[in-house]
Amino acid sequence: MKLDAYHLKLFAIIAMVLNHIVIAWWAITPIYLAFPMYAVGGITFPIMAFFVVEGYKHTSSLKRYVLRILVVGIIALPFHFLTLGLALAPSLNIMFTIALSLGVLKMYDKIKSRVLFWIIFVLIIIPVSLIFEWSFPGVAMVLLFYIIKKERVRRILPPLVAVALSLLLSLIYLIPGMEMPEMTGLMADPMFALVSATFVIGMALSSVLLAKFNGERGKKMKWLFYAFYPAHLAVLAIVALILGLVNFTTLGAW
Repeated sequence: MKLDAYHLKLFAIIAMVLNHIVIAWWAITPIYLAFPMYAVGGITFPIMAFFVVEGYKHTSSLKRYVLRILVVGIIALPFHFLTLGLALAPSLNIMFTIALSLGVLKMYDKIKSRVLFWIIFVLIIIPVSLIFEWSFPGVAMVLLFYIIKKERVRRILPPLVAVALSLLLSLIYLIPGMEMPEMTGLMADPMFALVSATFVIGMALSSVLLAKFNGERGKKMKWLFYAFYPAHLAVLAIVALILGLVNFTTLGAW
């Protein structure tokens, strides 16, 4: 079965909501549902990253494209902190990651020396990306979707590389002297830490879905996702506040 862009983006949206429900409503989410819901969330950003690159290739104005993304990211910030702030290390939401990634693509096109580009990427982009959701594995994935030319390889390899980078990042923290800072919030819960490890399953699964992309746009979803991203976080945050699962002191920790 082949999938068009509409179907892939719809899968990404559903997976994102399921993943965020687990985080925002962890206290009331049955553990037998938390594992598959969190795991499937891993397909979201690889699909988004793929279409970010498509958008970069075809946009008539990169400045307007980036501005739209940043506006959505700013609107989503307080809801992101309330719903995801207890689980994720302090980070800017995924819209800022996308904006940074678009800047990296532009830099890749503008800098003629590949050696210079990779020096800047390693010394500047990677450290900066650590304050963004998905960190450097996310930015690297967007870049790979752009620079790999063979279409079949481009559909499959970047998410798998991101899986490897995510696992490598985890292994780095096992090196003496490189330990992660003391975990707070949900990450201090061993069960949640175990559930969150399933994220790489969805990341790998995204390669299978992207391999089935037929290259067609399908139904338009341009503005739906821009509106849906902050809206779903707002709904999750409001419900969490009503149920007492989170409070405004979460914002004070950022």
